[in-house]
Amino acid sequence: MTAQRPARRSLRTRLALAYAAGIYAAGVFVLVLVDVPLASVQSAKPKGDPSPSTVTGGGHGIGLPQLLTGSAVALVVLIPVALALGWFVAGRFLRPLRAITATAQSISAGDLHRRLGLGEPTDELTELGHTLDDLFARLQASFDAQRHFVANASHELRTPLAGLRTLLEVALADPDADAGTLRSACREALALGGHQERLVTALLVLATSERGVSRRETLDLAQVAGGVLASRRDRAAERGIAVAEHLTPAVTAGDPGLIESLVANLIDNAIRHNRPDGHVEITTRASGAEVILTVTNSGPVVPGDQVQRLFQPFRRLAPERHGRRDGLGLGLAIVDAVAQAHHAALTAGARPEGGLSITVRFAQASPVDLVGVASGASRGNP
Repeated sequence: MTAQRPARRSLRTRLALAYAAGIYAAGVFVLVLVDVPLASVQSAKPKGDPSPSTVTGGGHGIGLPQLLTGSAVALVVLIPVALALGWFVAGRFLRPLRAITATAQSISAGDLHRRLGLGEPTDELTELGHTLDDLFARLQASFDAQRHFVANASHELRTPLAGLRTLLEVALADPDADAGTLRSACREALALGGHQERLVTALLVLATSERGVSRRETLDLAQVAGGVLASRRDRAAERGIAVAEHLTPAVTAGDPGLIESLVANLIDNAIRHNRPDGHVEITTRASGAEVILTVTNSGPVVPGDQVQRLFQPFRRLAPERHGRRDGLGLGLAIVDAVAQAHHAALTAGARPEGGLSITVRFAQASPVDLVGVASGASRGNP
């Protein structure tokens, strides 16, 4: 048998009872404040004095017994009055909260465009409403971006699959296909499969970056950039791109795999979107409490108002500039996600002569991080 949940008492009921108790306590206090002095006067009267129930100058006064009886009746009558006033006041105070609840239920049902829109007076509840409106706006933007990303990812994944299917259908439908034709079709199929594999890998890296930092180690950006450059020099040389490096120690703390992915995508982007006689410059340095990585490259002129679009998934400003779709459209999106996961400041600017200059500012490794690495090394940890 499942245990029954206790009956839920509404917030309005609890507030009404609290307000009624306050009103009733105030009434009792007033009656006691009036009745006790009169009782003291009555007990202090000499026997020969006139009765307090008479008033000089004619007319009948109110005796103490009548006053006490009237006070008891007033206290009884005050109970429903206090409850009614408490219920009314609680309802007025909770009206914005009811609006917040109704709108939040509507939004949770799928209407992300609705807002609370609480007006005056400005109090704690309206401030809560404004905060929730900001939260709903961010949630709507996040859901819209997620839907857009899923649609783009589906399109990007479907394109090589459709090409692969078409390639195989054409090869199979050709009755005169020889071994050379089939071998050529297989090579194209492998190329499409490789593109799809790289796309899935990039999507996994992006998802891992957006999930956040799972481990934190101390590392030197100069060493990371040097290692990435060593594996990219041949590719840059094939395209006639000169690579210059100015790598000085820049020690930070973070996920080594994600930071290496950030550096690799920045350098790959600088090499890919460049001109044959262009150049790429990589700089690492420490400045105060920050360590700075800067990657600058030549290339086509990028409109200044379009730079931020490059950091959105599957956004390409001019994919036809090389006569083909170059890259996956996820490199800078991964850079942005890794920077956010490490709370690093990412800035990008278009160079007047063409190309981009991208800077990532990480927090410098703290003494606690350095001590942790030193103790790990002394124990023989890799």
